[in-house]
Amino acid sequence: MILVSSCLAGLEVRYDGKHSLHDQIKRLVAEKKAITICPELSGGFSIPREPAEIVGGDGYDVLDGKAKVIDKSGKDVTDLYIKGAHATLKIAKELKASLVVLKENSPSCGSSMIYDGTFMGNKIAGDGVTSALLKRSGFRVISEEQLDGKILESLS
Repeated sequence: MILVSSCLAGLEVRYDGKHSLHDQIKRLVAEKKAITICPELSGGFSIPREPAEIVGGDGYDVLDGKAKVIDKSGKDVTDLYIKGAHATLKIAKELKASLVVLKENSPSCGSSMIYDGTFMGNKIAGDGVTSALLKRSGFRVISEEQLDGKILESLS
């Protein structure tokens, strides 16, 4: 089973109340080959919510207590991101997920790129909190940008 970011399946769960529909992911969910998860909602956030970025590192640094997740108003929301990451890990383990496809650039879900913590739109290499926890736990995590035909064929 594949675990995917809810927003990629077309669910309006992003911080701004919108989605990031990816047609192939929506199809995988419709074919019951994928299950959706939103780590931020699992952590206790509502829709809409303030945008947030990791300040002082990446998701691994957040998990290690060396960085924080701060929303645009300056509020420390680290604990909710960590809570959502652990809730997602629990589901991934229960499903025995063979692959996890998460939304790139997100402070939760980014699997190779995240925003730099300045709220200026600058991206840096790094993982979001959920992506880092899942990778640390041995799960294969990719973004929608890395999903290609070969991966989809192997899932059929």
